[in-house]
Formats: sequence, C-alpha cells, structure tokens
Amino acid sequence: MEAKRAGFHPIAVTPLGLLCFQMEANLIARKALTTSGRAAGGLKAEISRTAGRPFNGKVSEKLLIALLLKSNVYREYEHAFVAATGLPLSLHAPDMITIIRHSRRQENPFCALMVNTSEWCTASYVLQRKVESAAQHAPKTLKCFAGLCETTVPVRVGGNVIAFLQTGQILLHQPDRAHFDKILRKLKLWNSEVDLKKVEEAWFNSRVLTSKQYEALVSLLDIFAHQLATCSNALILDSAPQQRPDITKARTFITDHCGDDMSLAAVSRIANMSANYFSGKFVEATGMNFVEYVTRTRVEKACTLLQNPNLRISEIAFDVGFQSLSQFNRGFKQVSGQCPREYRDGLTNA
Repeated sequence: MEAKRAGFHPIAVTPLGLLCFQMEANLIARKALTTSGRAAGGLKAEISRTAGRPFNGKVSEKLLIALLLKSNVYREYEHAFVAATGLPLSLHAPDMITIIRHSRRQENPFCALMVNTSEWCTASYVLQRKVESAAQHAPKTLKCFAGLCETTVPVRVGGNVIAFLQTGQILLHQPDRAHFDKILRKLKLWNSEVDLKKVEEAWFNSRVLTSKQYEALVSLLDIFAHQLATCSNALILDSAPQQRPDITKARTFITDHCGDDMSLAAVSRIANMSANYFSGKFVEATGMNFVEYVTRTRVEKACTLLQNPNLRISEIAFDVGFQSLSQFNRGFKQVSGQCPREYRDGLTNA
C-alpha cells in the first residue's frame, strides 16, 4: 500500500521567488566586493605553514576554507539560499574521505534514514567522488540510485579547485510507484534494516523541482562560487590572529604604500628588525612570505580600482606597484585565478 502522501507537494520555487533570491544574492555579493571581503570580522584563524595541502604552494586550502566558512558573505548567502529554496548547501574541501552530511534541518529525510545503511554510504561516497571529479571546471549534477540529484559547484582560486559547494537531494520528476519499487528491490538486495514504511513516506515526500528551476539555482551557485573566489584574497590578508605590534606596523605600511617600490629590507627597518629576523616573524604572523603578501595586497587594491571602468588596466597595474603589465597579469592570475580583464568583465556581467 502506498505511503501516506497528504504532505507531498513540489517545492514552491516560482520565477518570482528565484528573482527575489537572486536580488538578495546580488546584494550580498556587492557587499562582499565593496568591503573587499573583510567580513571575517574578529576571526582568530590558526595559521600554520604546514596546515592542510598547500594552496598555490603557500596558503593552505584548510585555512582558506575555514576563512570562507566563517565569513559573513558565505553565512549570509547560505541562509538566503536555504530559506528561499529549502535545499541544503555546504562548502567543503576537495578529496573528502567521508560522506558530506548536511545539517539536520536541511537534509532530505530519505537520505537521513539511509545513512545507517553501509551499502548506501558506500554508494553515496562513490557518487560524491564521481561528481567532484567531473566538476573541476563547471558545475556537475548526477543522480543516486533513488533518483535524487547531487550537485557540486567548484570554487576555483589561482587556477586550483580549493573547495566545492554542494546541494541537491531533490527529485526532478514526480515520485511514482514504479521507481520506488526499484528502490525497494535495491534495499532488499542490500539486506538493509531500515524501516521501509518510513523510507517510502520520506521518498514520496522528497522535494521536487522542474529541470529549468534546478538549472537556475545551480547557475546562481556558480555565480556565488566566483564571488567566493573573488573575496578569498581579502579574507587571507585579514586572517592573521592577534600579533606583535611591530608586524602589525609593517603590514599597515605595506597596505598604505603598496603602490611604491618596496623591499624586504626597507619594511624590516619599519619594524625595527633585521631583514632575516623580520622575514621569519612575518611568515609566522601571516602564513605567507613577504613577496606573496605584497603581491596579494597589490592585487586586492587592483580589484577595487578595476570597478572603475574609466581606469585603464595598464594604469591600474602601475598605480598598485607592479613594474610591468605582464608582471601585473601574472600576479593577478596567480592570486585570483583569472586575468584582470576577465575580472573586470565579470563585474560588468554580474
């Protein structure tokens, strides 16, 4: 006998709802850009040269993901996305060795029931790795044995995938008896001890979207992934925990004078240290060496100037302290994952 379906209804994601969500998402994104990503607030991040896999050979992915997760821009977007769509959203590192679990309030009840079935966990992990492998350059959606979508969106910084946004656990078709019978056969083959009545009710009450609605939501997530990448550099620069006053003085000097010629020896004198001693203490405080920090500071200032369409890119390059346009393009792409012109075009199209 078919499970009670009185509570079943497709999720109400209307074109107007999508428009309202996009407007709120754009507002959050603009806040992130105008504040240069300094939404990390009082985050006291633990910075270690060996923490996690190196990102760009220097800043660890573990640190960067921690900063993104704690940033206001991510938390506000996650809240808006979940509230507007009813779908789960998570941000996690690549190559996770465990199944990605969404919070209880977001998780599909069917998936929550299945989590104690070892075969389901194995199948979910394989699907997760498969969709991540296919989503290195663009969002990818695959379906599990129960027909539920799993979507992964890459967050790329400096040419590397440093994180994935993940959502899904919804159906793109009306649940029907024929499909559920296939699920039952699979569960019996697995000798699952899950309560079949609860499983049936949960699956028949899964959220349903049309393909067009779901594609629109995935497109919004892809835009947000690019916005996370954009604000990541500012989060890195602002992430240092409480530090000694002489290093703070040096960092302030770099920020205020990044458009000038700058050397390690000159800045070390500002901090009243020898160059070698300053170099070591600077890495301890910021998690990156002097040259990378200066480059990131200059790129961050360039991102602000690129929002002014009246400024030429070559003019900006020299204003922020780069010695040539090629050096600017190379440094900008290393930090942001795109060239300055692509970054400016992205602002225009946002």
